[in-house]
Amino acid sequence: MNGQLVTVFGGSGFIGRILVQHLAHAGYRIRVATRRPNNALYVKPLGDLGQIQIVQANLKNEASIKAAIYGADIVINLVGILYESGTQTFDKIHVQGAALIAKAATKAGVTKLIHLSALGADEQSASNYAKSKAQGEAAVIENFAKATIIRPSVVFGPDDKFFNKFAAIAKMFRMLSVICGDSKFQPIYVGDVAKAIESILTTDDAVGKIYQLGGPTVYSFRELMQMVKDVTQQNVPLINVPLPIANFKAFFLGMLPNPMVTLDQIRLMQNDNVVADGENSLKDLGVKPTPVEAVLANYLVHYRPSGQFKVA
Repeated sequence: MNGQLVTVFGGSGFIGRILVQHLAHAGYRIRVATRRPNNALYVKPLGDLGQIQIVQANLKNEASIKAAIYGADIVINLVGILYESGTQTFDKIHVQGAALIAKAATKAGVTKLIHLSALGADEQSASNYAKSKAQGEAAVIENFAKATIIRPSVVFGPDDKFFNKFAAIAKMFRMLSVICGDSKFQPIYVGDVAKAIESILTTDDAVGKIYQLGGPTVYSFRELMQMVKDVTQQNVPLINVPLPIANFKAFFLGMLPNPMVTLDQIRLMQNDNVVADGENSLKDLGVKPTPVEAVLANYLVHYRPSGQFKVA
């Protein structure tokens, strides 16, 4: 074991637990900072005995952030939300919380800080999500100038909130709505995001840089919905939904505790979500991207009418 201590904020989440497993295999000591430690105990068996510890931390509580970072060599912030709910707002989580982590990391003498943003982060965006991601990047750099920022496209893998979501919708409602069907996406496998972060930790060349992370293929949203339909073997129609109708439905759906879609997400979907030419990417980190087709069927199989079994 190399002995370095890494504090991972959001280490019990979808991306976090895969990253923790990679870091544990590489020999790091890991401190998983999460709001609800008792709900994150499943990450401890991902490493050797005593290699992974779980601590309570809330991005709205500066003292808990400082305590989670104390003694760490490296800090990784993976915390993010897809929609606002109650006190969990884009500004508090993506901007203010990110700033507090960066500030505490600087004061604690942390050597490296990696911040998870999102492809499409833009302060001029009509989407509050994309706008807050860009503002969060600025806040991190202001407080930790040598931070490395990663901007992934849609991240897929077991327990993702993209392909699983639409597969479940198809199974429940027997149809799939296609909104902004021509918008482009470049899905990236969660394991490749973890490999990218691991690569950043092993080189000084990534200091202060921004990396745009995408998979090997660009798809339209309509093509991705067709893929969900094909992989799950669900004979459901793809319904093109005009933007005004989509906005009308999203206005009401956004009021639900766990909305299928929000107005802000539709604003985000109107722009392509792909890696720009000439930007730092997976290739610069020595990571070969995994095709969607190589993984998707493995974890969407239970959405098929007959599950994992073939129908004679």
